[in-house]
Amino acid sequence: MADTPPPTDGQSDKYPPQSGRRRFVKGMVGASALAGAATAGGLAVDATTDQSGVGGGGATYVGINNIDGPAGRPMPLLPIEIDDGALKGVWPAVVEKTKGERTYRVAEEELGGLTYSQRWFQYCGLEVTEGLHPNPDRDPYLRSAGRYDWQSGLDDGAKLRVEQFRDYEEWGNGIGRDGLGKPALATWRSQGDVTTPIQVLVFRTPELPKMIAGEGEYAELSQRVRTFLEAATAEEFMAWVNKCTHLCCNPGYKTIPGSADFGAENQVYCNCHQSVYDPFRPIEKTFVARPRPLG
Repeated sequence: MADTPPPTDGQSDKYPPQSGRRRFVKGMVGASALAGAATAGGLAVDATTDQSGVGGGGATYVGINNIDGPAGRPMPLLPIEIDDGALKGVWPAVVEKTKGERTYRVAEEELGGLTYSQRWFQYCGLEVTEGLHPNPDRDPYLRSAGRYDWQSGLDDGAKLRVEQFRDYEEWGNGIGRDGLGKPALATWRSQGDVTTPIQVLVFRTPELPKMIAGEGEYAELSQRVRTFLEAATAEEFMAWVNKCTHLCCNPGYKTIPGSADFGAENQVYCNCHQSVYDPFRPIEKTFVARPRPLG
């Protein structure tokens, strides 16, 4: 297929020029491709979501910035903490609210100057998964889910621990620059009866203190983002939900050799439609979260 010519209507196309792909891929957004999902604003949303439900509404969050490709917004950061050497994803405190005559629970709390809530992760159908129910008793630990060669020595579902990332300042796997940090794929709040695991990318990077301080090339990060980063990270660890905001694929950080063709060898790259995210340039964004169904 010949390359698509540049648009002539004044609209820029976010696909990287190297891809030679069209803005919309024929057949990709058909009903069979989305397996029962509907699309709204470029995001795939589970059709079972009831808009009259709870836990939705406007959400201002911090995520790793989409810098290329068709994705519409950042992938949300997951605040983390360390418990006796094990990595945990922070779940907001559960509070009660009233809608009409009904009282319901929603998870939200103030963290780093923002309202951190379950709304942050409500896209791509995640809003109806068991892991995002406000129940605070779900397993909070970040558990290994493979993908990187170094994780092959870990049992699937084992807690990720600080000592497993000791070589983060030198780590490399032949893709992009060595020494930017060490990644791991994990699941969160996904033990027990969860049918749709929440996939998370964990990243320990020596760049994080510079990002928080706004040093050098990171001076462009806003003070609000830096304040949140300081509150939501620990021992140079950061994490984000690994679900592309375009059509809900699972991107990779230093897992796809061809990412260099799109200038993404040091970025998070989604090879489904060439979306690129920069983990070193988190930004603040507002979107309308879909609610969980009432019931």
